[in-house]
Amino acid sequence: MKKKIISQSELGRVKRHYRIRKRLSGTKEVPRLIVHRSHNNIYVQLVDDVANHTLLSLSTNDKAFKKEFGANGGNVDGAKKVGAYIARESVKKGIQKIIFDRGGYLYHGRVKALADAAREAGLKF
Repeated sequence: MKKKIISQSELGRVKRHYRIRKRLSGTKEVPRLIVHRSHNNIYVQLVDDVANHTLLSLSTNDKAFKKEFGANGGNVDGAKKVGAYIARESVKKGIQKIIFDRGGYLYHGRVKALADAAREAGLKF
């Protein structure tokens, strides 16, 4: 079986994420908002950890997102649009309060922009 080779910075991010995940757990009433970012896109999910169920997911790769906002996904403006969109969709589903899981990424740049946009659009965390 081949081992996957990852960089030192990615290894540090994974270790930070494990440390964070020890303390965070989402429920159906207060789900966990997971953020994952790549160089070109950003992905978010609302997860109920008790039932191991994804309640809502969105990325800058989704056709509905690209149709509404265009093709910019790997920058701060794209992250703001994703944050506002996920907040709007979760409020439609009756979810107003969440737990924010930054996925081991520093709370800076795209991750911070996404969180601020979600707060402005009505999510509480």
